[in-house]
Order: sequence, then C-alpha cells, then structure tokens
Amino acid sequence: MKTVVIRARPPGAGALGPASAGRREAALSVGSARVCVVDELVERVDDQDRLLGVAVGRRQAIREGWLHRVAVTVCRDERGRILVHRRSEQVSRFPGLHEVEVGGAVAVGETYEQAAARELTEELGVRVLPRLLFTFLNRSGLSPHWLGVHEAVVPDAVVPDPDEVAWHGWLTEPELRSALLEWRFTPDSHEAFSRYSAFRTTRS
Repeated sequence: MKTVVIRARPPGAGALGPASAGRREAALSVGSARVCVVDELVERVDDQDRLLGVAVGRRQAIREGWLHRVAVTVCRDERGRILVHRRSEQVSRFPGLHEVEVGGAVAVGETYEQAAARELTEELGVRVLPRLLFTFLNRSGLSPHWLGVHEAVVPDAVVPDPDEVAWHGWLTEPELRSALLEWRFTPDSHEAFSRYSAFRTTRS
C-alpha cells in the first residue's frame, strides 16, 4: 500500500478533502504541493485476537506496541514453487529485505481474508481468494501483532508494484530454505514460514 501521496495545490487552495475510509492523512507543505503521509487505520485487538472497537493509525499502533492484525499470503505457482520478493528501498518498513509472504495490515472493517486478497491485488496485480490457514501472536518485527497466514495459488506472470517490490522470483522449498540462511529476510518471514511449513507437515 502506498504511504506517500503528492498532490498539486495551486496558490490559495484550501485544505485537502477528507481522507478515504481506512486511512488517515497528515499533510505537509512542500513548495506548491502538499505531501500527504497516508497512515492506515487498523483496529486494536487483545491478546486473544478479539476486536476492541478502537481504530488507530498503524504508525501509532507500532509506536505504542498496541496489538492489531496483519494478513500475509504464501504464494505458490502450479508447480508448487514459492514466490519470494525483495522489498523496495523506498518502503518505510524493512527496505531492501526479502520476504516469503505478501501482505500488510488489516484495515478497519476488514477480515483477514479480505485484507490478504486486497494486498495481493495491490502488490502483485492478481485477483485470487487466499485461504486462511492459521493465526498467531507474532512478536517479531517492529511491534507485536496478530498475523493471519494464508496460502494461494497465483499465476507465474505476476506484475508486482515497483514502488513496493524491487525483485521477485520463484523458489522450490529446498532453494527457499537455503535462501533463508544466506539472504536478509524480514523477521516475519522466518517465523511465518517456519509455522507454515509445520502446518503443512501436520496435514500431509
């Protein structure tokens, strides 16, 4: 999801209109333009993943250590290979690191599955319905959060958002296990893939 939006503002123009649902904007003036830092709105949850009915900006949730939901998807192709990507150097969280899964924060009013599907469309340009496998309280990364891990079969020819993804490739499971030891991955990737592998093993 984009985090910075540049909007032209002619001299004398008024304030920007209301932010779209599910996000909050803080505006800064830069010359004749307004730079709007778009903050995703998330819902706080408790240590049992129950909604508390409180919407906050994701940046604040991370800063304060408030629990919220994040949805990710492990993407496979028809041959069973797993999609791995390297995050753009321009993203605010973990720039330049590799990831095993695709995803992001669950917005206010979304389910895990809806958020996972939205993120696949935004980041890879594919429209599929991922299957929720499990959730767990993830304490790795920038702050604790509930992580919903999904799985989806997607086309080989994905079209990643260049603002989000610098590189992508398809790896077999042995190749991925080697890469996890040699490449720099996000903290979520190690924890999520370990649990994902264990989940698949128990059901094979």
